[in-house]
Amino acid sequence: MSESFSINRLNASADGFTGRLNELLDRGMATDHRVSGIVSDIIADVRARGDAAVLEYTRRFDPIAADDMKGLEVSREQMQYALQQLPETQRDALKQAAERIRRYHERQGLVSWEYAEEDGSRYGQKVVALQRAGIYVPGGKASYPSSVLMTAVPARVAGVSEIVVVVPTAYGPDNWLIFAAAALAGVDRLFTIGGAQAIAALAYGTEHIPSVDKIVGPGNVFVTAAKKQVFGDVGIDMIAGPSELTIICDGGTDPDWIALDLFSQAEHDEQAQSILISPDGDFLQQVEQSIRRLLPRMERVDIIRQSLGDRGALIQVGDLDEAVRISNIIAPEHLELSVSDPDALLDGIAHAGAIFMGRYTPEALGDYCAGPSHVLPTSGSARFFSPLSVYDFQKRSSILYCSEAGADRLGRVAETIAGDEQLQAHALSAACRYRDCGLK
Repeated sequence: MSESFSINRLNASADGFTGRLNELLDRGMATDHRVSGIVSDIIADVRARGDAAVLEYTRRFDPIAADDMKGLEVSREQMQYALQQLPETQRDALKQAAERIRRYHERQGLVSWEYAEEDGSRYGQKVVALQRAGIYVPGGKASYPSSVLMTAVPARVAGVSEIVVVVPTAYGPDNWLIFAAAALAGVDRLFTIGGAQAIAALAYGTEHIPSVDKIVGPGNVFVTAAKKQVFGDVGIDMIAGPSELTIICDGGTDPDWIALDLFSQAEHDEQAQSILISPDGDFLQQVEQSIRRLLPRMERVDIIRQSLGDRGALIQVGDLDEAVRISNIIAPEHLELSVSDPDALLDGIAHAGAIFMGRYTPEALGDYCAGPSHVLPTSGSARFFSPLSVYDFQKRSSILYCSEAGADRLGRVAETIAGDEQLQAHALSAACRYRDCGLK
């Protein structure tokens, strides 16, 4: 590796540390006004021209040839055919991953509930699945069959009636894995389209593509901007940014393992962020040496080098408590607690998308087959967003049933508060249930 390569080295006790950390965590890439303008134009065009606009943008932006929209839809039979064409090893790996993801998410399902009061009034919650969910699966620098499983399987477990997937990937032998994963996940309809035009089509529908109730799944800055702009007309899961990994290590893990864990995030794209925090300065130096030795062996060496050089960091802290405090500031998408006693740190973790416990739980296992969805909050949004799950594909309705006695009791309360708010009709609506309001 070129000797000019360097990774950011920070020390939590040094002057200016907070400023350097904030600079490193700058996450403004998704607010580009130029991108927002382009996306606005694409969304408006898709709403106005439907299939014709989707087909035009697909031909312009993606290497997918089709004469009409029918050529951009992959049938269930084609998905099953792709599954059967896979070598047995690949097919079995996808099946095992799908089963583990399904088993994990089956434990999440919310249930409807109700309770009764002494006067016969009843209150509760009704949980129902979304009727139609749209899933965006990214393409671009790599193919992600795991993203199909991690989104469509929870949707199916939740009871979604129809699952519609879009992916900027052409149907054919080079991409069997994507369509095989869709078959295993029970996808109903799949379109080989991507970008802002795919988000607009899912949000508003076209002649050939049905509109959905909610759009989930990560994508590039154009996809992210489109999801932000259609939110309100449809639901979305979260605003996704580049992938992130923070590792807290006590110095007892093989430095080569940690270097590879950092690579596993950095190889996604140049904007991905990989950060190691440790109280052991000698260990940080050993990891840097491992990075330099192992990086030339990586197939995506240029992407990893730029990612680590621009946005990666090795941070020395005073102790593990300080490491936890800094991790909570970062609020990472993925957090590895690569320490001898990860449970001792767990209670202190307030903000993280997914937490990987111990030395033998690399983030890569979560990406593919551990069970929880790998669609996680990024860009610090783990402070208020949660991982994609069954809950994202369900909605809840409140249930209220007042008996006559209950209406008498609650009506007096409601009438008083409505009067205070100067909302006469509210007050009368509540009061007329328990007394003559002189309306005749």
